[in-house]
Amino acid sequence: QVQLVESGGGLVQAGGSLRLSCAASGSIVSINTMGWYRQGPGKQRELVATITSGGSTNYADSVKGRFTISRDNTENTGYLQMNSLKPEDTAVYYCNADSVLKTAWGMRSYSYWGQGTQVTVSS
Repeated sequence: QVQLVESGGGLVQAGGSLRLSCAASGSIVSINTMGWYRQGPGKQRELVATITSGGSTNYADSVKGRFTISRDNTENTGYLQMNSLKPEDTAVYYCNADSVLKTAWGMRSYSYWGQGTQVTVSS
């Protein structure tokens, strides 16, 4: 029904930048909150940043001032601009979207995840 496809990950040196994209497709009426999460080696998945449909943003303290989340509502696409990357940012980054679908029971919101994209920051 709904697919999220992330792209933009890769290997970068400390201090470098990457821009992740998350393209949502399927029978989407609208997307409420979009978010980026990450899971480092041996760690639990953690919140990186979220953005509402109105553009309100929230960031983890560890990325404030370095990462910027944005979205294009017309394209159902989200972005994460990552600057001043550190080795501790190394993780698989996942996109999440609370998507509103039209169902036989009316409008319903469901949470979807992408497959993840690897970000590796070398020191």
